[in-house]
Amino acid sequence: MIGVLISLAIIFTELSLLAFGGGMTILPEMQRQVVEVHQWMSAQEFSALFAMAQAAPGPNMMIVPLIGWHVAGWAGLLVSSVAKFGPSSIVTLLVMGAWRRFKDKPWRRIVQTGLVPVTVGLVAASGVLIAEASAPSWPLAAIIALATLLSMNKRIHPLWVLAGGALLGLLAA
Repeated sequence: MIGVLISLAIIFTELSLLAFGGGMTILPEMQRQVVEVHQWMSAQEFSALFAMAQAAPGPNMMIVPLIGWHVAGWAGLLVSSVAKFGPSSIVTLLVMGAWRRFKDKPWRRIVQTGLVPVTVGLVAASGVLIAEASAPSWPLAAIIALATLLSMNKRIHPLWVLAGGALLGLLAA
């Protein structure tokens, strides 16, 4: 059990420091670590935990405590949460002072502009990863594609898209 907790701490500390551009950017690596490397759960279980975390109120990285709990109970929940949220919070506090100090420097705008496509790409990779794990059949993949297109191109409340996707998923199953 101690070995599992140490592994959780190492994985989520690394992910905490890599989560540049938001928590969703580390989702592919998180899935790789817990599904492929450590085999603590299947891709479908990971996808289900992600869906549960997104449905719950709170930060979008609520999947982290759920993974910790799934892997090692309450101790895993605590270790994974502190490891994921602690280091990045400390770094953010330290860096924000310097970032504010250089707010009028031209290099700051260049850095921000350059990081936008990186962040978009990482978030898109996260979406593809969750979609692949959630769609074991072509009808479900089509529903995911339709929901994505509707969300991106129409001003429809996400709950309506979610409800429609759920209904179509039930009909397709």
